[in-house]
This record gives sequence, structure tokens and C-alpha cells, in this order.
Amino acid sequence: MSILETIHSPEDLKKLPVSRLPELAAALRQAIIATCAANGGHLAPSLGVVELTIALHKVFTTPTDKIIWDVGHQAYAHKLLTGRQDTFGTLRTLNGLSGFPKRHESPHDAFDTGHSSTSISAATGFAVARDLDGRKNKVLAVIGDGSMTGGLAYEGINHAGHLNKDMIIILNDNEMSIAENVGALSTFLSRTASSEFVHRFKRGTESFLKRLDVGKGVLHVAHKMEESVKGLFTPGMLFEAFGFEYFGPIDGHDLPALIETLEKVKKFDNSVLVHVLTKKGMGYKPAEDLPSLFHGVGPFEPETGKVLKGKGGAASYTAVFGAALCRLASEDDRIAAITAAMPDGTGLTRFAQEFPERFFDVGIAEQHGVTFAAGLAVGGFRPVFAVYSSFLQRAYDQVCHDVCLQNLPVTFAIDRGGVVGSDGPTHHGAFDLSYLRHLPNITLMAPKDENELQHMLATAISLGSPAALRYPRGNGYGVALDQALEILPVGRGELLREGSAATVLALGTMVHPALEAAAVLAGEGLSLTVVNARFVKPLDEELIMALAEQQRILITIEENSLQGGFGTAVLELLEQRGMSGIQVLRLGYPDAYIPQGEQHELRTMLGLDSAGIIHSIRTFLSRI
Repeated sequence: MSILETIHSPEDLKKLPVSRLPELAAALRQAIIATCAANGGHLAPSLGVVELTIALHKVFTTPTDKIIWDVGHQAYAHKLLTGRQDTFGTLRTLNGLSGFPKRHESPHDAFDTGHSSTSISAATGFAVARDLDGRKNKVLAVIGDGSMTGGLAYEGINHAGHLNKDMIIILNDNEMSIAENVGALSTFLSRTASSEFVHRFKRGTESFLKRLDVGKGVLHVAHKMEESVKGLFTPGMLFEAFGFEYFGPIDGHDLPALIETLEKVKKFDNSVLVHVLTKKGMGYKPAEDLPSLFHGVGPFEPETGKVLKGKGGAASYTAVFGAALCRLASEDDRIAAITAAMPDGTGLTRFAQEFPERFFDVGIAEQHGVTFAAGLAVGGFRPVFAVYSSFLQRAYDQVCHDVCLQNLPVTFAIDRGGVVGSDGPTHHGAFDLSYLRHLPNITLMAPKDENELQHMLATAISLGSPAALRYPRGNGYGVALDQALEILPVGRGELLREGSAATVLALGTMVHPALEAAAVLAGEGLSLTVVNARFVKPLDEELIMALAEQQRILITIEENSLQGGFGTAVLELLEQRGMSGIQVLRLGYPDAYIPQGEQHELRTMLGLDSAGIIHSIRTFLSRI
């Protein structure tokens, strides 16, 4: 029996002698690798914190003590140690375990996570609630150095240091977020020389002081000198300035050292930060060598680390976007590209190589990225901010206040619009049409395929005003890519199929399923008009009104929340024009967070594949 099979809860872990913990660490890594090889997942982050997770559960007692994992993509070992071994094989699958901490899964998951930089603020709230209630439990935030590039982390640490509550921040420093960290903070955190040197220096200083037969005054001066010199090699000064007592840096793979340090800080009743140095992908050489690839990886061969590719075929929307932006930038030196720690994920790696002076990775700092883009735009440039839909949510105020209010020529290339798959509700792009559509001055569009994406990108950059184009995760349809990029007429849709029974207004990824549905229904005697809407703002009012007047039946289809999305825009148009008696069916996402699952599974569940669209239209028309 594997040692891991004897651990059904953290209480079982506490009974193990420290000498057996390396064996447990190896078993945890084996289980994580096996499941990620089959399902995909955030492999490298979770492998890097195995020893840290063991030490945390060895010293602290969850769920009484609260451990808040920042992002939470590193919590696989935590799940395995807290009673979820039997279901761990369902990780990231439909109706299976989430890839992130979820309170509904286990009382050991203190806080739902999925996005960056939230843990310190949440932990501060936990600590205040505990004190107001008169409880005595410990509160810990485990945050990576990549997440420390997010402004929310500093808002949290500033407040927490001011309150000086009994809480512990574990800074997991692996010098990586998804891509290699950038920025002044990363450089500062790297000023550790080496943990071996720091500890050797400290031990030597302490030994020297003990040998001195001098008064307290000299000892005090000597101690201050030690701390000053140590500050040259560690970032403790920064965190102490925020009001935290600093410990570290500590080898995050040295279990005895971790346990000893955590036992020490457990006794404190003030704000403490423990700086832990770890290696992303630790214990699995392919992940150690390529931590960015194995940060969030698809299925792979566990023996070799070879990532199992899909069926191939068409290029991804992300790749087409990146290539098109490079083409445009080669012709216009005003174009600059911005990413928030996602150069690979947003398709900007090639741009960074070809135009390094016009490429900017701002770290996990979407708010700064948007306002930085606004400054570039005022300075005469045409910035393109490539960002995931669910991550742009963090910068809503900046889009509104700093870009749209000033009517600046910033283009938002919104990747992962619609369902994204196994990362689940924290990552689905379900709301971007709704939270952008109502902003004045913005042009909002969605391509039906990867070729139209190229033209929309060129159109957006040419406008001289705020623009956003949203496109899905995954491959395109394999359509031919035009060599010449066209500036599309703004606010004009594309009539793809003419019929007499009803008009289908389809947006973006829903155009092809709508055409498939129309072809099937035509065989049943239901002749549908199908329009590629292209633009959510401005709408093609002339075309929509003409079809509404002619057929009196409109069906809108979108991969976005029905609340405030494309279908709502069509309803508003009908109301503004005083059109009555028009039958409207809106298909899209319900007023609920969408669970994890493969994209095709979720579209089927939501009735947004061709079969679901056929069923909805049949049912709707039968009732009229």
C-alpha cells in the first residue's frame, strides 16, 4: 500500500514521523503527474509546493485554521491530503473535482479562488472576522511571487500591516507566474544572493555575537548591523515596511526547515510573512525544464513529458491573431502590444521577438495595463492589449474611465470569449459583451472565423477610437486566410443565407452552428435567414430592422450571458424604434456560473451546439 493511501485527512499526516514525509512527497507527486497526464492541468505549480503543502498541514489544523491559496492552481497536493484521493482522477472534468479550491468540495477549502492576487485581502477579512467572533484559529495566505505583481496584493498587504492582525503570509517565490516574471518587484525578490549564503551569513553572525563578551549596547549595534547587511540580500525590508515580521528566505523543499519555521511563527500573534523559495515543476524533469509549458498543460505522456497534441488541423484563433498583429505592426510602427503576464497564452511571443521595443509585459496587472495603454494612445501610438475575457474584468474601471471616457484608440483583443473548458467558471468568458457594450465610444465585434478575425483586428486598429474584438479559445475552422487585410464597414452585418420563416442573428462562434442548424431545418420545410452579426456595437440597425419588419420573428444566438448581451441589444433596438409584435428568441448563457467541462460538452449542455439550436428553434416556432 502506498503511503498516500494511508492519508485520509490531515490528521493522518500529523501522525507520520518527519522521516517519512519525503516518501509522502514522492507519492503526492506521482499522483499529481498521473492525473495531469490524463486530464491536463496546472502541473508545474502544484509540483513546486508539495513539501510546503505537507508542512502546512503538518503544523496547522484545517479546517479550523484557514489556508487561502492565491489563484489555487497549486492546490492539488492540498486536495489529495484532505480526503479527495478517491475522486482526484476526475480533476477538471465535467461534474468532477475543480482544478481550484472550492468551498462546496471540502471544508478544508477556505475560499473559492481562480484569479490572481486575492489571498491577502481575503485572509485579512478572515482574521478580522475571527477576532470579532473571539476565535483563536490561525489564518494563512499562500501567494506566489507572480501574484505579487497584482495591485490587489498590495492593497491587501497595506491594510493587513496596518491592522497587524494574527495572520501569516507564505510568499511562494519560484521566480515564475505563467511566464517568467517581469518588473522591479521580481528583481527585488531575486536579491537573495542564495539562500545558502544568507543562512550561512546569519549563522556566522550569531556565532560571532555569542563569542563577544560585551555589553548590551554593543550587541544591539552589532545586531542592527547584521540586519542591515542581511537587508542587502533579502527583500525583508519591503515587507517589514508594510508592518510584517519577515522570515526567510527558506528552502521550500527542505521539510525539516519548513516545519521548524512554521512551528515558530505559529506561536506569534502579529502579522508575519514567511518567504519560501521553491522550484516550479519540482520532481518531474520535463516540468522543471519547461515550467511555462507545464504551468497549464494538456494531456501528456508521463514517462517522457511529451504533450499529446489534438487532432491538428486549423490554426488557433490565438495564433492567427498573433500573426496578423505582427503583419500590421510591420506596416505601422505606431502599433504596440501589451500583455498581462500571458505572452504565450495570448499569442504575443512572436511579436515580442520581432518588435521587442514595442512589446510590454506588465505582469499580472490588468488595471495598470489598460491605463498604460491609454497613456501610449495619448502619446500617438495604437496599443493592442491582448487579454483573456475573464481577466479583463479586473480592469473594468480603467476601460471605462481611462480609455472610453477619453475616446482613445486602444484595441482590446479579448481572447477566451465564451466557454474555455476545464478551468471552469473563474475562466469562462461569459460576461465581456455585457460589461463592455454599455460603455460610450467603444466599438465591439466578434468574428465568425479566424479569417474574419484578421480583418476585425485591422479594422479595430484603424478606427482611432476604443475597440474590442472577442474570439474563442481553440482552433478555427480551417478557412483560407486572406493575404490582404480589409477594413470592414463598421456596424454592418453579413447576410449568409436567405429564408422566409424567421431570421437568425448569430454572433461570433455561433455563426457556423446556426448555419448547420438552418441547413437541417430547411430539410424540414423551415427556411431561415442567417446573418453574421459581426458587430454588437454598433448594431447593423438597417439590416435588423428590415428583417424584423419583413419576417416578424428574430432569433439571436451568442456565447455570452443573456443579461445585457447581444440579444439584449437587439431588444433595445426594437424598443427604440417602436417596433411591436416582433417575436424574439434569445439563445445564450443562463443567469448562472457555468461549470467546468470540455468546450463541446458545455455547448451541448447549454443548447448552443447545432443540435441544441435546432431543438430551440423548432420548439419556439411551433408555439407561434
